[in-house]
Amino acid sequence: MISLTTLSADNGNIERCAKALAAGELVAFPTETVYGLGADATNDNAVASIFAAKNRPDFNPLIVHVTDREAAARFVEFNSMADRLAKAFWPGALSLVLPRRADCGLSLLVSAGLDSVAIRVPAHPMAHDLLERADCPIAAPSANRSGEVSPTTAAHVAQSFARLDADPALTILDGGPCRVGLESTVIDVSNETATLLRPGGIPPEAIEHITGPLIRAGSNDQAPKSPGMLSRHYAPRTPLRLNADSAQKGEVLLGFGVAPVSTDFNLSPSGDLAEAAANLFAMLRKLDEQNHAGIAVMPVPDEGLGLAINDRLQRAAT
Repeated sequence: MISLTTLSADNGNIERCAKALAAGELVAFPTETVYGLGADATNDNAVASIFAAKNRPDFNPLIVHVTDREAAARFVEFNSMADRLAKAFWPGALSLVLPRRADCGLSLLVSAGLDSVAIRVPAHPMAHDLLERADCPIAAPSANRSGEVSPTTAAHVAQSFARLDADPALTILDGGPCRVGLESTVIDVSNETATLLRPGGIPPEAIEHITGPLIRAGSNDQAPKSPGMLSRHYAPRTPLRLNADSAQKGEVLLGFGVAPVSTDFNLSPSGDLAEAAANLFAMLRKLDEQNHAGIAVMPVPDEGLGLAINDRLQRAAT
């Protein structure tokens, strides 16, 4: 069984986690989006342990987290559009896919055989502190088993890995609930056009003020350029039925806005998309624990953060 340790968020424990990363160990840590399962991105064995712990397909690349744009430039080649996006949204919930530098030193595993790297600067102060203390880039997908619902609390991480048969130790740094609650938006700017690979914590409309109209990439189950592109992902065990106005026999209703019938779970009674994004994964996990025959989900507007919410729901329902 995997060895789990959950630590409170004080300076001594952050330093302890930084030393664990430097020693090639796994550390789950909070970001503003979701909790990440982190390892030293320059250490092949450490990165391989991420794939093993998550049971993640080795063709699915990882996102590398760094302290700032200058640190990112040591690993990827920036162009003018990437510079503008980084200036506008870093630190924050935006990952950029850019060409790998030949001398970057990153494990080839983080790119899953591609000549590009997905990279971002997280806004969470604890994540930034951990990066500074570890003094290495951190590869970190969501801290859950592959394909499952992403974690937005330390308890979710522990639930995901508690029964895992694996060798590596996992230290969980508890920074409380994640503010955004959805993974980062991923934009491919490795060439002259900007492509939305994964909608996420920054609405596409905000990005298009800088890039112009984005190309929207579809699912890719063979050679995805970023995480979150597999057709089935973020999925609870309980089947989802989307765009529902009521629950059928055996189902529970997950509401949004003013629900036509009473429900104990509503992503946002006021119809606030930011609140709905922050609640999505936690509520899906809670409903999944209740052993319903199905989860009926009310419609969510397909705009702003609603685009990312619907992306997650659609992949979970596939």
